[in-house]
This record gives sequence, C-alpha cells and structure tokens, in this order.
Amino acid sequence: MTQSGFIAVIDLGTSKIKGVVGRKNENGVISILASSSIDSGNSIRRGMVYNIEQAGANVHKLIMMLENSLERKIGRVYVSLSGQSLHTLEFSEMLRLSSGMVTEEEVNRLRRSAEKFQPELKRNYRIADVEYYIDDKPEPNPVGVTGSEIEAGFKLIVGRPNLLVNIEKSITAKTDLEIVDYIVGPMVSAAIALNDEEKELGCAFVDFGAGTTTLSVYKGGILRRMVVIPFGGKNLTKDICALNFTENDAEQLKIKFGKAFESQDGPMFLSPFSSKPDVDLTELNKVIGMRLDEIAANIREQIALSGYEGQLGAGLIITGGASQLKNIDLYLTQKLKMPVRRASAKKTSVNNSPDLMNDPSFTQALGMLLFGRENCEMVKEDPAEMEDEGGGRSGSSGWFSTRRNTKTEKKPKSVKKEKKPRPEKQEGGFFSKMEDVFGGIFSEDDDE
Repeated sequence: MTQSGFIAVIDLGTSKIKGVVGRKNENGVISILASSSIDSGNSIRRGMVYNIEQAGANVHKLIMMLENSLERKIGRVYVSLSGQSLHTLEFSEMLRLSSGMVTEEEVNRLRRSAEKFQPELKRNYRIADVEYYIDDKPEPNPVGVTGSEIEAGFKLIVGRPNLLVNIEKSITAKTDLEIVDYIVGPMVSAAIALNDEEKELGCAFVDFGAGTTTLSVYKGGILRRMVVIPFGGKNLTKDICALNFTENDAEQLKIKFGKAFESQDGPMFLSPFSSKPDVDLTELNKVIGMRLDEIAANIREQIALSGYEGQLGAGLIITGGASQLKNIDLYLTQKLKMPVRRASAKKTSVNNSPDLMNDPSFTQALGMLLFGRENCEMVKEDPAEMEDEGGGRSGSSGWFSTRRNTKTEKKPKSVKKEKKPRPEKQEGGFFSKMEDVFGGIFSEDDDE
C-alpha cells in the first residue's frame, strides 16, 4: 500500500531556487521523495525576492517538476526566510519566584515575553536559543529547581519587518500554493550540519551562499551570534566578469578553474570557450583571492565581536554552494588560523539520496525538512470525513520556524485554500553592533 503524506520545502536562493519533498519516520529520519532546482534568474538578490513575477513563475515551474517526480499534487509548502538584515539580538527577562521553585508556567511566561518583544524598526522572527539563570547560576533545566529568582537570556532572530511581503506575493499570489510557514534558513542549516560536540566546544559555522555569507557562532551548545555578510559566490563571478567575460562564462571559469589559492600551473590555459582568448589563471585566481580576503576579514571581525575569539575548539565549519570552491578550506585555515571542516547534511538525518546529502548547496533545504511538521500533499476535501473527525490535528511547525497567523493546525487534512492569510505586519528594530563597525556594507540597498 502506498504511503500518503509528505513535507515540501522551497529554499529561495540567490542563484538557485531549490525544492525538496520528503517524509520522516518515527525517529525523525528523512527519506527524500523528490528534489529539483531551477535558476533564480536574478529574481532573488541577497536572499530576498526582488522580482515578484519572475520568482513566482520559477516556483511554479519547480513545483511542476517535483509533482512530475512524485506523481502527486503539492498544495502547501514551507518556505525559507533569509536576507542580509537577519541577525541575533539579546533579550533578557527576570521573574521573582513566589513559591521558591521554578514552575513550567513561569518558564512559559518568560518565553511568551520574548516572543511578544518587538524591537524598534525590526521584526522579531523567532527565538533561536535561551539560557536560564537561577540566583545568577546557570541552569539548563530550570523547572523544579529551587531559588528566589529566575532570569532568561534569549537570542532572538530579528530583521527587516517586511521580509515576508515579497515572498508572500510571489508564491501565494502567483501560484496555487499555500505557505504553511516560514523557516529561518541559517538555523536549520546548522541543525542538520553540526553535531552537539561542535556546538558545545564552540565553532564558527559559515554558510557560503551565492548572494550572502552567513556566520553563526556557537559556544556551550548555544547560538551566541549570527550575522549575514552581504558577499557570496556571485560576487566572485562578477569580479571575474571584469576580465572581459560574460557572466555565464565567468561562472563556468570559477567552477572549473577557480581556486582560493593561485594555481601553481602555468599562467596561461586554453579557454573552454572557443570564442574567448586564453585565460590567465594567475590573474583569475588573484581576482578570486581579493574578494575572499574581504569575506575572510568580515568573518574574522564578526568572530571577534561575538566575544569568543580563541575559544572555538571545533574551529570553522563551512557549507553552502560557494563552499565548493577549490582549496577554500585550506585558504580559510591559513587566513583565520583555525581548523576548517567542510559540512553537508549529517548521515544520521537522511537515509537515502547520498548525492543530495553530500551536496552542500542543499544543506539548508534538507534542514528545513527536519522541522516541517504538517502534511503538504494536496488532498481533496471530504465534507463527510471532516464532520466525522471534527478537525483535530495539532501540527506545530517547530522551533526553527516563524509562525504565521493562520488556522492550519485545526484542519484534519491539507486542503488548498482559495485565500491565503497574510502575516501580521509588525514593526520594531535594533541597530546591531555590526552595522556600527561595517557601516554601509550591511545596507539593504541593492548593489546591482
């Protein structure tokens, strides 16, 4: 008998839009049912939807490709939330313990305060991590512990308040899909790529994308700092274009011949493009190296700002499509004086599709599957069955998502809606320390 139901995710990348459909067993291990990707075609810049019409058309094509592989219809999807404005913000709350012991209700009250907090000019998208202190002593499991007061230190993921607007317009308005929820991309990449020991010892987790490079610093099992650097693999390609190549040729040269270290071979190499002159590999890699120096300098500075420089025992762990540049691990080891490990999805998380697991460009999409909870298969509404069941499915989207103001949990089945609710518009904000340090490079203005 064919098993029904699956989770479908869409990862909106600057270079590629990726779609993966999977199913989880009782142990939370993922089985991949279908996967595909499509060129973003400049519809997404630095992780944000730029051209609504084009992005919507691309997602529609991608869904058709997935449905052809599945031979089933997709009615709902989880969508990645990213963008260069995302960063961590600290929020603390304290309670006096009237009973002399921490209760679950008091812990929940602290969490509700963090969820409701809206900083100026920013939106609070989700709680990333939390540390508890009872009478100034750290306590990872506070419920039931005696004391006079409890303090919770939350790490919030905040960003521009309108990050969801163009995603909503491009997907729900341009396709027949319903967005179940938005999932914060950098968090799920770390969840599926890092192990507990690396988070405990301390590590700098770097996700090299096409439009941005995301740095997450972990120590003591807790996310300490997350920041998005507005440079990525696409910047390398554009730099190579300055050597009189088209963007497509520059991308192919970067993939085939680019190295983080200059090649020790002869300086001249016959171009694979018959209409092009010989390629000076020394000059090519010099251009690549100059941009990498800028990215590495930003990573070094952000690690220092985290306060954990010299304390990251697990070193630097890299993933993402641009991490496939030849010798980039050796380059970063030399530049940052840290051991470097390349990472993709952990083998314990996915039980099939080794090609997908070993592809670092799919790390985020696979991580999204870990935290999807709701059935995304399109199911025709059966009024009689709905009346019998009385609508009673819980379906939390998980820690790594930002909840939408919908009633999807009350539906017994995944049913495609004619109208999709829009997330509430919230405002608030905080200008992080990184913006003071780097000024204009973290501006939201497009560089194209």
